[in-house]
Amino acid sequence: MIHNLTSDLESFKTLKFTPGFNILLAEKTAQSTDRQTRNGSGKTSFIELVHFIFGGNSKPDSIFRSDELKPHSFEMQVDIGGHTISAARSGTKPALIRLQGKTGRWPIMPKICKKTGDLVLSNTNWRTDLGELLFALPTSSDSISRFGPTFRSLFSYFARRQDGGGFVQPTQHSGRQQNWDQQVAISYLLGLDASIAQQFQETRAQESAMAELRKAAKQGDLGEFYGNSADFRTRLAIAETKAGQLQSQLAEFNVVPEYAAIEQEASEITRSISTINDDNMIDQELLLQLRTALVSEEPPAITNVEKLYNEANVVLPEIVGRRFAEVSEFHEAIVRNRQSHLSAEITAAEARIAEREARRLKLDRRRGQLMGILQSGGALEHYSRLQEEAGRTEANVEALRQQLEIAERIESTRVQLDIERARLQQALQADLHERNDITNDAIVIFEELSTSLYEQAGHLTVAATSNGPTFKVAIDAQRSKGINRMQIFCFDLMLAELTAKRGIGPGFLIHDSHLFDGVDERQVAKALQLGANHAKKVGFQYIVTMNSDVLPEDGFQNGFDVRRYVNPTRLTDEEETGGLFGLRFG
Repeated sequence: MIHNLTSDLESFKTLKFTPGFNILLAEKTAQSTDRQTRNGSGKTSFIELVHFIFGGNSKPDSIFRSDELKPHSFEMQVDIGGHTISAARSGTKPALIRLQGKTGRWPIMPKICKKTGDLVLSNTNWRTDLGELLFALPTSSDSISRFGPTFRSLFSYFARRQDGGGFVQPTQHSGRQQNWDQQVAISYLLGLDASIAQQFQETRAQESAMAELRKAAKQGDLGEFYGNSADFRTRLAIAETKAGQLQSQLAEFNVVPEYAAIEQEASEITRSISTINDDNMIDQELLLQLRTALVSEEPPAITNVEKLYNEANVVLPEIVGRRFAEVSEFHEAIVRNRQSHLSAEITAAEARIAEREARRLKLDRRRGQLMGILQSGGALEHYSRLQEEAGRTEANVEALRQQLEIAERIESTRVQLDIERARLQQALQADLHERNDITNDAIVIFEELSTSLYEQAGHLTVAATSNGPTFKVAIDAQRSKGINRMQIFCFDLMLAELTAKRGIGPGFLIHDSHLFDGVDERQVAKALQLGANHAKKVGFQYIVTMNSDVLPEDGFQNGFDVRRYVNPTRLTDEEETGGLFGLRFG
């Protein structure tokens, strides 16, 4: 239970609480006008202060980090782990909790601050200690599941906040609380196997991951083959074969350092050989002509000339005969000279051809050497291009492998998850059957509480579904105002009783005045008396914050005097000093 709340802020109104039922009342002063309201008197701030000291987040916009409150420390005396301890926290150092009392057997021991000599604990470790000491939560990292119950989530059912959406429905302590966290937290508080609800969320997380994969697949490289593993398998086989071939080429590739120079020399030799072949062809043609000319060279036919003259009956003088002989000799000399010249030309042409042929053979041998070098290897540039192509191919292979894996997972996950959901639902049904006494106890307590408020009993149902455990509450009183708020009221008292019986929980339940908004005055009176009686009977502290003008004057039974439960410290609507902190800020 909470014993008191104090602060080093001089204007802060110290609050002291007793066991059982407590009402923190906000009154309207005699000087108040219609425009003044008690909504700023500090009732809600009291609940925020409880959360602040019990490890709540202290964001920059928190009231405890405002200029007016930040320098000050707020301290609570509360029962933790069987002992009354003092816990203090300030907006200046929200990450540290200052402690006093017996903490020797805590899971994480506080340390002495060298500067102040105070016993201190980080807010993170403070939450961990509170989780085990108040709710028997595991502290070992090996035992903590990512979807397991947390201290802050469990604690919030015992101090709901209006601003956080805590009065919307019974199973939800905050508007931001996700469905899985509700399932896990309530299962744990009721005493069911909360690990089954955790496994349901693990399954949902896998489904969400698969949905993201499908979304990424549609927007990525899967294209028209999206979801078809058979097509991916074919494409992968082809790509792997191509990659293997490229790798073999790279393994056998011999880089020729001066590949370009050798290639150029081989090209020049080829051109030279081509020129030699062209020149030899010309000389071969010349030889043919020379040999033909040499054969056709013959001396003049003298006898034919003489016969011609005889047939003309021309008698040549003797001198003409001598001259004719000289001409014949002259012609024979010319023929001999011509034959000699042709023979010389033939010899020269043959020599040129032979010389070129020898040079061609030498060049051809050199070209063969160069081509052998080029055929045995390649240029570094070519090798680099081959490497790049091999890299692209390997990347494509890896991408196809991933896409094949995604496609196979997408194709198979749905069936696997359906099977897992069915298994979990069966395990949940078995757990509800095995823990039938627990669920029956919760159902009966809720029914008894609702019957105390309404003629017709309300109902709590706990069911095993393919989406995890469901917890539904209903009170059949449609004509009553604020029926939803009374469902929350009964649900919270039921949780307070069940946790008290199990020896867990903070030992108190706090209800903000907003819980009773829209509720008929007679129902408010019944609820307050029911809360007081239930707290006394079960053994927990029940704190309610209310405005004085909505505190019922009648409707109570058996001589119940609600005024004797009102906290002696009264909050008022006095603008400057009437609130909990005794000042206005923000």
